[in-house]
Amino acid sequence: MKMQEGLIPTVLGTAVTATGTIMSKKKVQPIVAAGIIGFGLAHVVLGAIDLIEHRDQ
Repeated sequence: MKMQEGLIPTVLGTAVTATGTIMSKKKVQPIVAAGIIGFGLAHVVLGAIDLIEHRDQ
């Protein structure tokens, strides 16, 4: 089974972003939660770029 390039970073980035969002609601230090959210969003964006670049393959 062939998996599209960029799918794993996109899915993991979504999970990390959701974790950071949950942490921000649980009153964890805001800078930590914001860092985790940003890290997850960066992976979502980079994974989406890979998905778009390699959609014909």
